[in-house]
Amino acid sequence: MKLLQCAIYVAALGLISNPVGNLLPRRWFRAERFPYRPFSWEREGKIYEKLHIRVWKDRVPDMSRLLRSMVPKAVTARPTAESLDRLVRETCVAEAVHWALAVLSLGVLKIWKGLGGWICYGLCLLGNLPFIIIQRYNRPRLLRTLNRLRARTE
Repeated sequence: MKLLQCAIYVAALGLISNPVGNLLPRRWFRAERFPYRPFSWEREGKIYEKLHIRVWKDRVPDMSRLLRSMVPKAVTARPTAESLDRLVRETCVAEAVHWALAVLSLGVLKIWKGLGGWICYGLCLLGNLPFIIIQRYNRPRLLRTLNRLRARTE
């Protein structure tokens, strides 16, 4: 019964996260500011290549493929500075949403006290971590492309 309650709680968080994420003002999200700017130890996202991110990053579920209200998470054949800037901000939003889901998932510990709750929370954390890593890997690459595009047009 506790497992079902935890599953319902986590599913509800997931369902609510999309409309909430869509409502967040994009001006709040700046890739050059904490916590979105790369940390030095991330080496502009290269650290994640040790996790073979290129192999699995396109295999995880992408809600933008299912929901038309979301910005597609792909660079077009002829990207503009505006489209890249929007995509960079979307990576910030996605990261923030997944961090929020990871934190709010702590609620399973109220539902299921003890080891079962901690296992559920660990699974929630592990479920959100790949999406956070993908955003932190993609953002520096997108920013480099954006900066090159801006330099060409100036």
